[in-house]
Order: sequence, then C-alpha cells, then structure tokens
Amino acid sequence: MCELLGMSANVPTDICFSFSGFLRRGGDTGPHGDGWGIAFYEQGGYREFRDPHPSSASPIARLICDYPIKSNIVISHIRQANVGAVGLANTHPYTREMWGRQWCYAHNGQLEGWQALELSFYRPVGSTDSEHAFCWLLGELRQQFPEPPEDPQPLWAALHRLCERLRALGVFNLLLSDGRHLYCFCSTKLVHITRRAPFGKAQLRDADLVVDFVEHTTCNDIVSVIATEALTDNEAWMRMAPGELLVWHQGEVLARYSTADL
Repeated sequence: MCELLGMSANVPTDICFSFSGFLRRGGDTGPHGDGWGIAFYEQGGYREFRDPHPSSASPIARLICDYPIKSNIVISHIRQANVGAVGLANTHPYTREMWGRQWCYAHNGQLEGWQALELSFYRPVGSTDSEHAFCWLLGELRQQFPEPPEDPQPLWAALHRLCERLRALGVFNLLLSDGRHLYCFCSTKLVHITRRAPFGKAQLRDADLVVDFVEHTTCNDIVSVIATEALTDNEAWMRMAPGELLVWHQGEVLARYSTADL
C-alpha cells in the first residue's frame, strides 16, 4: 500500500530531513514507485508538488530536499497503485476549496464499494477510490457545516464519524488539513513523534543521514512528524490506535477521538 508523511509545527520548519528518508521508500527501499506528492501551508498560502514517477529517482523530489521550504503543516504521500492507473491525475495529495480554505488530503489503503458513496458538491478528476472518498468526505462536511463553525469540536466529531464510515469499507489511513489544523485518522497503521527541547540526534532508517536538531532549533520549537512507519531508528515513535483521530495544532495534539466516543 501507499505511505503517508505529515508534519505539524509551532514555527515554520522545513521537512528536508524526514522527507529525505521518506522519498527513498518510493522505489528504492520500498515498493511505492507509482508517484508521489507533497503539500506545504506557508504564510497563509498553499504550495504543492506532484509527480507520477518514483520519488527515489525524481528530480522534483531532490529539489524539495535541497530547497528548505519552511511550513507549519506538511502532507506528503508516496503511491503504490491499487485502484486507478499511474498518472498525475491519480497522484496524491488531492486538494479542494471549502470556506475559502485549501483542504489537502492523502489516503493510504484500499476501499470496497466506494462507488456507492453518493457525491454532492465535489467530483473527482482521476479514477481512484481515494479521491472519490475525499470528494464524498468533504461534501458531507460541507452539507453539515455550510459555514465554518465558531466552535470546531462538532466539526471534528463529525469528521471522526465520517472517517469511521470509510474505515468500514476497508483500510482508510488519512492525513487531512485546512491550513489551520492537521487531522490524522488511523485505520491500521500510523505513528508519530514530537520533538521538543532538549533536542538530540536522529538517524534515518532509509538513508545514511544523521541530524543534530540542537543545531537547527530553538528551545521553544515543537515539531511533530506523522508517518506510516517510523522514519528513524533511534527514537521512540508512538503508534496510533485503529479508529483514532488526532487533531494537531502547532505541533501539539489539540483533540483526540476514538471508537469509544461514537
């Protein structure tokens, strides 16, 4: 299946270190050679790169490693195609506008019976179950919340219920953001780590690269990374539970929903 990578930070931060290991899994240390993409929220704007070729051999991916884009929220995806041909239209992440915000989405897994999900406002461009599910998910939220709610907690609870409905169709691991919060839903496999002072060194699993975060951070920085599988081999990553939704804001978990909340 595909793999996911996300970041939430309280200061604009580049993801070059994590992405350097992650991209190797796209056709080198892993079989996910059917395209990749990455999205950055920065200074109120949205920047996205997508490529239908393996990330491990992509000049665009190397550009991302060499060009330290600083962002508070990042979503990335490497694809192992199951549904839909290999091509740019079927390459994650996908994006749609709602409430004047760019919503970015990436999915890991495979769904059954997804064609029966009735679409309202949004339509897919490609032919994947992932994009169809995204259009359905965002359309359902838009129907329930025509305007952004002043209290976001009902929105978060609704998102959790919708993710559970999609999980009932198969494997549905999710990264989603509107530029304000990063949402992570675990169907089978997602892990995360939060780095804060005192910072130390980290060693990538997929590349011969070590970084000492002390040299690149201040004592007030908080940076959390979410991935399908741990990216480093000398740090303690936390595993999410199936059916769990985490709402991240500035590197911290702001809210947590589980199957017990349904």
